[in-house]
Amino acid sequence: MKDTPVVVPTSLDTAKDEPVGPAPGPTALGVDAMMPPAMAAKAADVGVTKAGMSFVRTFSLAVLAGAFIALGAMFATTAIAGGDMLPFGVQRVLGGLAFCLGLILVVVAGAELFTGNNLISIAWAERRVSLGRLARNWAIVYLGNLVGALATVAIVFAGGQYEFGDGAVGESALAIADSKVGLGFGRALALGVMCNALVCLAIWLTYSARTVTDKILAVIFPITAFVAAGFEHSIANMYFLPTGLAIKDWGSDAFYTSSGVAPSDFPQLTLGDAIVNNLIPVTIGNVIGGSVMVGLAYWLIYVRTQR
Repeated sequence: MKDTPVVVPTSLDTAKDEPVGPAPGPTALGVDAMMPPAMAAKAADVGVTKAGMSFVRTFSLAVLAGAFIALGAMFATTAIAGGDMLPFGVQRVLGGLAFCLGLILVVVAGAELFTGNNLISIAWAERRVSLGRLARNWAIVYLGNLVGALATVAIVFAGGQYEFGDGAVGESALAIADSKVGLGFGRALALGVMCNALVCLAIWLTYSARTVTDKILAVIFPITAFVAAGFEHSIANMYFLPTGLAIKDWGSDAFYTSSGVAPSDFPQLTLGDAIVNNLIPVTIGNVIGGSVMVGLAYWLIYVRTQR
């Protein structure tokens, strides 16, 4: 008598149930990673679900994602504070590992992140989501991410966390923000493209996951890589830039005394430069890197060519 394949129900986001092989006993559950064609089908279904959610649910989950990414950014800032004795690469990798907290929370706890939602382009390419629905989701999620990130900035700043380590945390935050506004439009856009290619690859890898552990492991290396390489993430910058601006404009005298820096050391760190020289080009680059280089590329390879 031949073994009968067991069909294990997948999540609501998965295109269809998948045969996972023979089942000699009750322990034969589907634990193998999904293959790329099934991942592409799942990505399309996820995109349809995301684009169809109500405003309240989408915005609420987006606020959470903004806060989660901000927590990862705060962790990364703290991790590299006072680390001048470490080699540059080691310091960057340490910050990248800490930043992984943000996307792990988004993926495992559940939230709507603008950069990850660039993968809705797969559902759009399949004509299952209209351009209007796509733009609506991106706009709501971007705004919600901003609210969540700014709320986190306000709470962390009110707690005086930037004064920790004799001002080393705040000094690190100022240096990060100052370097970001000094990139220039073209460099910021290019770094934004590379960043979200890696972020969306991390999200793409989680579509193959069967367990929480799988999802976490899928996230760690791509996210650590983009932070270590100095690529630019628009939602993370919604924490980094306002934090630097807040410390520059409203930092305590005790902080400036202990850290040895002064607001005049950061003349280019202004709200206008933060928006024009960073957030705008980085957001454009993120859309290109995520929706085109990952989303449409995998749609073309695994969906369009198999139709």
